[in-house]
Amino acid sequence: MRIIIIGAGPGGYETALLAAKRGVEVTLIESGPVGGTCLNEGCIPTKAFCRNARVMDEIRGASAFGFHDVAYSFDFKSVVERKNAVVQQLRSGVEGLLAHKMINFVRGRAYFKAADTVCVDSDGEVKEFTADYMIMATGSVPASLPVPGADLPGVLTSREILDSEEVPHRLCVIGGGVIGLEFASIFNSFGSEVTVLEYCKDILPRFDSDLSKRLRQSFGRKGIVINVQSQVTGIRNFGNGEEYEVSFLRKGCEETVVADKVLMAVGRKPAVSSLNLEAAGVIYTPKGIAVNGSMQTNVPHIYAIGDVNGIMMLAHAAVFQGVVALDHIMGQENGINLSVIPSAVFTVPEAACVGKTEEDCKADGIAFRCLKSFFRANGKAVAMGEPEGFCKIIVSDDDQEKILGCHLFGAHSADIVQEMCALITCGATVGQVRDVIHAHPTLSEVLQSALHA
Repeated sequence: MRIIIIGAGPGGYETALLAAKRGVEVTLIESGPVGGTCLNEGCIPTKAFCRNARVMDEIRGASAFGFHDVAYSFDFKSVVERKNAVVQQLRSGVEGLLAHKMINFVRGRAYFKAADTVCVDSDGEVKEFTADYMIMATGSVPASLPVPGADLPGVLTSREILDSEEVPHRLCVIGGGVIGLEFASIFNSFGSEVTVLEYCKDILPRFDSDLSKRLRQSFGRKGIVINVQSQVTGIRNFGNGEEYEVSFLRKGCEETVVADKVLMAVGRKPAVSSLNLEAAGVIYTPKGIAVNGSMQTNVPHIYAIGDVNGIMMLAHAAVFQGVVALDHIMGQENGINLSVIPSAVFTVPEAACVGKTEEDCKADGIAFRCLKSFFRANGKAVAMGEPEGFCKIIVSDDDQEKILGCHLFGAHSADIVQEMCALITCGATVGQVRDVIHAHPTLSEVLQSALHA
């Protein structure tokens, strides 16, 4: 069996490695650096920035732990260099793994010539490849608002801001989703005056409403200005030409905010434009390539995984969609539940969730109850000096009390939520989990406290 995989992001390269381990001959095609968006301009470099921001916050708050008159200087160039070193180290690791005897790694831009033929253009030299099956894993690209001034030099994407040469004194973030809020939190810690403009009625519109409100309040206490229900109408040069004025409508009134840099963080869109999908007969829309539950397109031997299908733009979702696709190709069974996928926002404090929200339950007509606890009552959180946060567990309001969802805001939420992800996947009930002993003192006791509420 032979498989062509287009795209060497997490979904593509992990699927290629798994296929190779199973004895499948793989042709993996990538036009850019291996690791895709996640490794090169998303998850990993932003987490490197998050760590720098966290260290700075801890230095500023050192007096609470008995360290007085702490002096330091901040070198943003070193922050960027460290980020680049982290990315390069991990990228080299991936390249080493791909040196598998069953993987033919081809560099170049891939596109379909026909449903059974993929062409690869490498610096003008075009080669053709065929295989029994094909998996598209081309990821996504930053989206932008179609407003005047969106292409000005000071309007940056999430990719470009990672390579900034300096910290802007004033930063306007357009978009209050995961990407926008992480950068807002990071650059606030770095010293920027940050303003966030969000079109929806609250930030993180796809998250639990309680979580969104608490994060918004936390941002306000840090000095981050958040304007919701704000429709950006234009961006123009202002003052000496190195400042930018962002215009937006809020409650029917036009307002403006002036910034040195503007971050366009309004989401991402599937990278399909270069694939020539029409030649393969694959159905797609601006939201992504249409697939079924096995990640199979309308052309039976062609699959699409990760951001390019638009189902859930998360690296770990892409990886497991790749397993689902490969298992379907090879006729194997698995117990993967793609409806239970955790999400995290690496702000300070962190936010994380898995499963259903209150809004989901109401929309689906599910009777539910909310069980809550607070980090301020958790010994470890208080000892750490991080008492801000809460835990909300959503359970079915019936005799079974099945766990349906979990929403966390507080220190290390991204790690804690994984326990609930496992429990929801296993169909656990409150009664079963209530009897699970948690070590003391640990942050994960917020889960136990909520279940006993």
